[in-house]
Amino acid sequence: MNCLTTAWSAHHAELRGWLRQRTGVAALADDLLQELFLKALRQGDKFCSVQDARAWLFAVARNTLADHLRVARDTVELPDDLATPADEPEAVDSLSACLPRVLSELDAQDREAITLCDLEGMAQADYARAKGLTLSAAKSRIQRARVRMKQQMTVACQVKLDLAGHVEDFVPRESF
Repeated sequence: MNCLTTAWSAHHAELRGWLRQRTGVAALADDLLQELFLKALRQGDKFCSVQDARAWLFAVARNTLADHLRVARDTVELPDDLATPADEPEAVDSLSACLPRVLSELDAQDREAITLCDLEGMAQADYARAKGLTLSAAKSRIQRARVRMKQQMTVACQVKLDLAGHVEDFVPRESF
């Protein structure tokens, strides 16, 4: 482990500066530096066989920082008056009454794609295998079926949208 302590002593200050410059937060840079040291420590004797310890440490520091940034998510406070699903118009909740009629009016291929994938939760990859399609072809078929269902539902149930594109009103049409 002498090779690790030697490399660490020689490069940790430079690594800390590099991490601080990229994170802008000293405490975060120190946390990442500690994580880097633990990764090097876990290498055990293999660390001593590294040709260029500085290059290895910087590569692992770069990957550690990238992993941290990939996981870190900025949060935004939501306003208290944000609409909740319970606040949505009743039209959206009861629009499902139109679904059986609209499904019955679609062609068999569209009806099957929507029923299996959207209503019964079959994975698109499983649908593709069952139908002998490539995944890309299955996704296209399902997407086209959804578009046709939306068009049919808009006409059959006389769906009216507000300026934002949300369902404002519709005429419930039962199955015949």
